Amino acid sequence: MRYNQRMNLGELGLIGNCQLSALVRTDGAIVWSCMPRFDSAPVFAALLDDRDGGSFAIMAADRRRGVQRYLPNTNVLETRFDGPDGSFRVIDFAPRFVQYERSFRPTKLLRIVEPLAGTPRLRVSCDPVLGWSRARPGREIGSHHVAFRGFDAELRLTTDAPLSYLDGEPFALTENKHFVLAWGAPVEEALEPLCDRFLRETVRYWQRWVKHCDVPPMYEEAVIRSALALKLHCFEDTGAIVAALTTSIPEAPGSGRTWDYRYCWLRDSFYTLGALRQVGQFEEREQFLHFLLNVAASAPDLDLAPLYRIDGKTDLQERVLEDWPGFRGERPVRVGNGAATHKQYDVFGEMVLSLAPLFLDPRFRDQVTPTALDLVARLARKAVFVVGQPDAGIWEIRSEWRPQTFSSLMCWAAADRMSRIARLHRPADADEFRVAAERIRDQILFRAVDPARGCLVADYGGVELDAALLQAVMLRFLPGDDRRLHATIDAVQADLEYHGWIKRYRTNDGLGTPEVAFMLCTFWLVEALARLGRTDEARALMSRVCSLDSPLGLLAEDFDPLAGSMWGNYPQAYSHVGLIQAAFATAPRWSELGER
Repeated sequence: MRYNQRMNLGELGLIGNCQLSALVRTDGAIVWSCMPRFDSAPVFAALLDDRDGGSFAIMAADRRRGVQRYLPNTNVLETRFDGPDGSFRVIDFAPRFVQYERSFRPTKLLRIVEPLAGTPRLRVSCDPVLGWSRARPGREIGSHHVAFRGFDAELRLTTDAPLSYLDGEPFALTENKHFVLAWGAPVEEALEPLCDRFLRETVRYWQRWVKHCDVPPMYEEAVIRSALALKLHCFEDTGAIVAALTTSIPEAPGSGRTWDYRYCWLRDSFYTLGALRQVGQFEEREQFLHFLLNVAASAPDLDLAPLYRIDGKTDLQERVLEDWPGFRGERPVRVGNGAATHKQYDVFGEMVLSLAPLFLDPRFRDQVTPTALDLVARLARKAVFVVGQPDAGIWEIRSEWRPQTFSSLMCWAAADRMSRIARLHRPADADEFRVAAERIRDQILFRAVDPARGCLVADYGGVELDAALLQAVMLRFLPGDDRRLHATIDAVQADLEYHGWIKRYRTNDGLGTPEVAFMLCTFWLVEALARLGRTDEARALMSRVCSLDSPLGLLAEDFDPLAGSMWGNYPQAYSHVGLIQAAFATAPRWSELGER
């Protein structure tokens, strides 16, 4: 099979509307999109099979690359092409705005092509696939549309471009052309005014959303772009937040570490919520709380999985698609995720921390009920019960499980935060959780501190480190002047630093050892340094990592500093979360700078 060795993640722009998403390559091809939702089978998958995976291309006749940018403060993507015959641009977006007092987010992708100078020539081809089979759908040609048959719902491309040109033959562009790819209900309105209205309203929606974002007085543009990217990871129908919008992009070349991240990890979502809280967005927090309550209600014994489908279901059996070549020929391609069967005991801490605002934030006062209070107390008791037991941990180790220090830290956090909640809403239970938190803290300090170095270690009785230990600072596990916190930061930086970035660990996890840096971990180090008052160190590191050459400001999971290339599923919510939290931690307050 042929694959595109030149494809890299930095040449992919993201569009979406919290119902679906798509990746648009700089040559004008949509190379990844799943419909009707993030975790559905793909309709375009050239990202994983450049020959047979299907794409929707609007490109220059000579197939040259264009230059991408986002319209300011939006998730509307522009790809501009300049050549000897003329210039044109493609505006790509998924409609999103408020209509009839409801969020309007149809399962549609819109593409508007505008000539800018001269008489440019271009090619258009729409070649979807029937999911993972890569079979081609039937085609039914109408007067101004092509209907693709064989999907669970009709997929229809409606356009005012000549249908005869949709087979990739070059043609001259003399006026605006419009393309609407719709899943389900087709477009019946006049195309040009519809597209113009949808574009205008979508731009207005995103720009208003950004205006309601808080930003720090440093790294403002990076924070805004990260916030916009995180918003597109939210599946608004249920409130779930996915870890990433792709599957099977490897962590490093030849690593075999190819995972399906199009699901809702309770851990990842907790951190995403924290970042959205920092930028001042409330709606997403409330929607995710509803998702959590539904997940918990579906697990009466609180035997929670680490991750769920975005509809809250747990049918996530992992399978390998043997005949798919993968991104840049990197196999295997996986669908589903076996981590759903893991025991990851940190999840109880993340659940308690996520639900805590119901009881601590007065804006949620109308949702405080005895049932909700009982639920969060049961979750905290479950955390106290499982603390110190072997589990797969935050890094989802697929070899021998051990008592993971990070998992215990999260169990401590569950008991600690529950004691605060109880003091406000159920004082009789406060001492129970305060004592439990103290007991867990003592256990961690006895079993997870290296006596020689005086730092926390990755698992009980071990000597290895992992970057998740940095979370001890953000969780306020110990006072900021405690020497063990500073020793932990110094040890992580010394042991896990990789050409200026941080690996998540160096141990063999059953699949070998990680080869490249994990973006989130570097941002964690920045944040930890800043929160312990080591501001100069934090800002120096932040400036270095923010110099990463990502044209659109989108971040993958992993980074190879030697090659200067991103790897891993893309965009990755974790990485954007880390950037936002590190930016707020290192930046001065606006009041310190005066009015701007």
